[in-house]
This record gives sequence, structure tokens and C-alpha cells, in this order.
Amino acid sequence: MNYLAHFHLAWPDENLIVGGLEGEFFKGPLPGKLTPCLQAGVRLHRAIDGFTDRHPTLAGARAAFPAGSRRYAGILMDLAFDYFLSRHWSRFSDIPLDAFSEHIYQTLTERESSLSPAGQRMAQRLREYRVLTVYRNWEAVPETAARLGGRLRRANPLQDSQRLLEPLRDKLEQSFLSFYPALQQFSKETGKLVQADRVTIHTP
Repeated sequence: MNYLAHFHLAWPDENLIVGGLEGEFFKGPLPGKLTPCLQAGVRLHRAIDGFTDRHPTLAGARAAFPAGSRRYAGILMDLAFDYFLSRHWSRFSDIPLDAFSEHIYQTLTERESSLSPAGQRMAQRLREYRVLTVYRNWEAVPETAARLGGRLRRANPLQDSQRLLEPLRDKLEQSFLSFYPALQQFSKETGKLVQADRVTIHTP
């Protein structure tokens, strides 16, 4: 899942929202150097990623990618799913997307000092570029993929991701719509557990 989905799945708990952003950057065992509030958000973030990686619906979607591109399917699906979440936002939230996004930016601003330097930089970037609403437009998906691919050491394998994604677009959308309600329910239940510190998400 990408940023919009992670924030939505952590909503409305501000600890889980801020810790969810930190989960993009914090590596290593928990408990660790983080505050209990951030630890809960990191645990939920990791649980969401694990549930997503293991889910059979998404395994089928990944298998639909051409063999040579499957190693990058997860990146492309994460980005595409933020587009589908934006497209179908009213199915999953009673709060308009613009209002939701502004609340996330405000929460990150108020709690920015608790984030790591990497988390603070990303919070600032999210606000500056209004990242949580750019995926209303499909073009943002291949454009972002190309930028991410440019950071890889080898030649950019995501430069022409539009060619990979367009034939799979309908299938990915149906996979998202089938999968996301289950992920919402999982996140709701797991969010309560991580707040009570009754679950540990193991990482390699």
C-alpha cells in the first residue's frame, strides 16, 4: 500500500497515522527506540504490508504481469491502488478526500517533531506537493513509477510502466475493489491490538 491507503487505514487515530508514516522508514525490531505511540503505528504499517503481500487476490494480480516485470509489480500496484482508492473514495469514506488529506497534513505538522529526519522530510514533501490527492489522475501512476525507477542502480525498468499497466488496468481495479474491504476490516481489528500492545509483527 502507498501513502494514501496507509493513512486511510490508520484513520482516525493520530498515533497510528503518524506512526504509519514512520513505518516507511523505521527498520528493525520493536520495541526499539520509538515512543509507544509511534511503535503502534509502525506495527500496524507492517501488519498491513504483510496482509497485502500474502493475500491470494493480490498474488493473482501480480501473476498477471509479464514475467520479466513481476519483481516490480508490487511498486506498480501500490501506486495504482492509491489511484483506485481516490477514484472510489466515497465507497470507503464519509469524509471528502480533500478534507481528509488536509487533516492528515495538519496532523503530521503538529506531530512532526516526533518523526525521524526521514519521516520529517517526507511529511514536508507530502504537504508541499499535496501528494495525497495527485492520484486522482491516472497519469500520476506511471509518472511516479518512472521517478522511483530512476533511483534504482540499473537502467530504469519503470520508465515505460504505462505500457505494462494499461492492459492490466481493469483487472487491477477489480482486484483492488475485491481486496480493500478485507484490508479495512483487518486494519480496524489490528489497530486495536497494536494500541493495546497485544500483537507483535515479526519482520526478517
